[in-house]
Amino acid sequence: MPLSPDDSPGLLLWHATLRWQRDLAAVLAPLGLTHVQFVLLACAWWLNSQGEHPNQLTLARQAGTDVKMTSQVLRTLEQKGLVEREVDPADTRAKRLRVTDAGADLAPRAIAAVELADARFFQPVPLDEALPLLRRLARPDPETPPPTASP
Repeated sequence: MPLSPDDSPGLLLWHATLRWQRDLAAVLAPLGLTHVQFVLLACAWWLNSQGEHPNQLTLARQAGTDVKMTSQVLRTLEQKGLVEREVDPADTRAKRLRVTDAGADLAPRAIAAVELADARFFQPVPLDEALPLLRRLARPDPETPPPTASP
């Protein structure tokens, strides 16, 4: 028996996600970043601050993004002067990433803007309730097979 739309967790999550994405797009637009550009810049900045100069594959894994899309977005961030991609001396097929001074200036400001938007968005739900649920949804048990459609 189909659920009513108000009782469909998937539909509710979809609506919540769309609202959250709109909120983030609104705070990132004045900084000249899309959401995915922000995620990749913030992840690269964080990894650099930990003394790492990741390649594109490492950054994609950190961000949870598709490798090809990551490469395309990094090209845009490079054109904006926010990251530099340098050939890895150990593997000439790989590119090592370094956030530029402009990127290092922008990343923490963008992170602060996104954290403020997140705080407003998630304000109705206490973090001690929201975080465990979001962690479970974001990182499902690898032992659990994905659901299959019924014939």
